Amino acid sequence: MKKDLRSQKWFGKKGKDGFIYRAWMKNQGIPDYEFRGKPVIGICNTWSELTPCNAHFRELAESVKRGVIEAGGLPLEFPVMSLGETLIKPTAMLYRNLASMDVEESIRANPLDGVVLLCGCDKTTPSLVMGACSVDLPTIVVSGGAMLTGKYNGKDIGTSDLWRFSEDVRSGIMSEEELNIAESGMCRSRGHCAVMGTASSMACMVEALGLSLPGNAAIPAVDANRKVLAQLSGKRIVEMVREDLRLSAILTRQAFENAIRINAAVGGSTNFVIHLLAIAGRIGISLKLEDFDQFSRNIPLIANLQPSGKYFMEDFYYAGGLPAVMKQIENHLHGDCVTVNGRKIAENIKNAKTWNTEVIAPADAPVNIHSGIAVLKGSLCENGSVIKPSAASPQLMKHKGKAVVFENIEDYKARINDPLLDVNETSVLVLKNAGPKGYPGMPEVGNMGLPTKLLLKGVTDMVRISDGRMSGTGFGTVVLHVSPEAAENGTFALVENGDLIELDVENRVLNLLVDPMELNNRKNKRVAFKSPFNRGYVRLFIDHVEQADKGADFDFLKGGSGSEVSRDSH
Repeated sequence: MKKDLRSQKWFGKKGKDGFIYRAWMKNQGIPDYEFRGKPVIGICNTWSELTPCNAHFRELAESVKRGVIEAGGLPLEFPVMSLGETLIKPTAMLYRNLASMDVEESIRANPLDGVVLLCGCDKTTPSLVMGACSVDLPTIVVSGGAMLTGKYNGKDIGTSDLWRFSEDVRSGIMSEEELNIAESGMCRSRGHCAVMGTASSMACMVEALGLSLPGNAAIPAVDANRKVLAQLSGKRIVEMVREDLRLSAILTRQAFENAIRINAAVGGSTNFVIHLLAIAGRIGISLKLEDFDQFSRNIPLIANLQPSGKYFMEDFYYAGGLPAVMKQIENHLHGDCVTVNGRKIAENIKNAKTWNTEVIAPADAPVNIHSGIAVLKGSLCENGSVIKPSAASPQLMKHKGKAVVFENIEDYKARINDPLLDVNETSVLVLKNAGPKGYPGMPEVGNMGLPTKLLLKGVTDMVRISDGRMSGTGFGTVVLHVSPEAAENGTFALVENGDLIELDVENRVLNLLVDPMELNNRKNKRVAFKSPFNRGYVRLFIDHVEQADKGADFDFLKGGSGSEVSRDSH
């Protein structure tokens, strides 16, 4: 065991301070001997009835506690801000950085030797990991797991089908009554989205980084094995404290490269980019937007999961889960990376097997040769943008079209269904002011619904470009995270109706084909963005958030302040 437990700077003190720290803990019925040299494990819980994906976390925390106690530790559960993707307005992404601050300060300020992070819904995972990285104690992640596969009219459905249903209703193929029936069959159990959306991508991310026990990513929320993993994680975090195995020892540059490659193999969300960049910034690893293209470019799509494929997270679990995918691309991974169980990646996946090759394809016969995140550069996105090739239409991957510009989301909603809208299937839909500062918070509105008049003609996809994000459950030929955003007065702010836009994914190009002199004239006439928010957290956000290509973290949160607290409270 470590010679000095951090918690003993609280509970091991003599005199008035030690009296206060111990006495008020004893009012919970904790015996005196619990404070005598046992590792104190904080269970960071994002349970909330306003976060339906995480609503089972009280029960999951009890399993973690059993493991902590079994290993000789003292478990202490504490709440942090919970970000429910389905309910929060204007977007949960606005509050990711705030939640990370809550996590960081809660861990640092309290007598904890190690931490278990309970997370599931999209932003809860990166916010918890970001906050924990800035403190750098021994830490392990337990994901909540995906819900069971949805059912509608005898077919499997998941969150990705919502986008299809929406377009079907708008085009008259599906009635509102049928949509209501599908709504009742979509979410059949506790857990996060049943597809490879952002929540599942985040669960895969933490396992790929080595922050969770093997198998964490795919176990369904309601499967008994989810509780087993939680108990084993509770047991393991006590051992990690004794070994002094900290986040900084696990989150190496090689671990981040592994995560990028694995995200490509599973068809993970574009949101993965913005969250991994933020995590790297907190732990002090140099990671650039271009790295996502470089390290995923030669990785085939292995997991046949919606929205890039056919199946669901429940199927993924039965087929072997993430270890099976990692085994298929083992020659692309840094096998010597250490993980939270103390073993290297290569050891963890040594005996991994695939039980269903329809769901997890062999590397030499992949679901799709296009995978990962393509990073585009050009005159329309000076600092970059991203597209998910596996979810795009092949015929649109190289395209030129005239821009149909929406200045903001209200403009889009007001005009998209107008039969007089000047648009055809070759047009490029452009949505401005959906970025970190412009919305604010960078919402998931980038995969704009198509114009009704084109849906009625049978058009199912168009090139769409935005400085916002797209739900991980979404699909289509959608360019996202344009940087600088419109509110930062880059070229994207200058696009006008009728401008010709060139997209060439193979050559990683996104250009605005307008004469530079004309753009300069537009820039001189443009009124700079002025935020309507002048107080509170949103003001802080707009003043300090970085652009998407840097992870949209706050400029003052890069790095960490460590775990040391030198002064007592009384």
